Amino acid sequence: MSVIIKKGDITKENVDAIVNAANSYLCGGGGVDGAIHRSAGPELDKKCAELISTIKYLSPGSCVITPAYNIKNVKHIIHTVGPVWHGGNNGEPKTLMECYENCFKLAVDNHIKTIAFPSVSTGAYGYPVEKASEIAISASIKNSGFFDTIILVAYSDYDLKVYEENFRRYEDR
Repeated sequence: MSVIIKKGDITKENVDAIVNAANSYLCGGGGVDGAIHRSAGPELDKKCAELISTIKYLSPGSCVITPAYNIKNVKHIIHTVGPVWHGGNNGEPKTLMECYENCFKLAVDNHIKTIAFPSVSTGAYGYPVEKASEIAISASIKNSGFFDTIILVAYSDYDLKVYEENFRRYEDR
């Protein structure tokens, strides 16, 4: 078991599954969501459209799984919808924790042993990385016994620094 924090492109990881910080309609967008859709190719767009035609909407905290299609060295994509930040008093921490917990549960149910997460909700949804990273780290360490490797992939140098500092603080407890 290991939890790894690194800066990089989540679509380049060599894992069983990557997590997509998706929107409620699974239609691709900016940031990590757009990068994953571009890397996976049009088959992912088609699959997501099929899923949405059935479920209509993926609520914040929920997740679904698809094949990774054209993303090399990845078998699955777990799509989760994080909360939009409204100051932290509207259930955002609980919903963000649900994202991670539900992704881990879906991964276990699908026999996934290695998984990589982006920093869910910290881009366009505005969740402060300082707070979001604490939730990501806590959930990852709590669930690490089920996985060979959990990778928390930071997009920027600043995000990487925050994740590393919070991880050290967590280990010092």
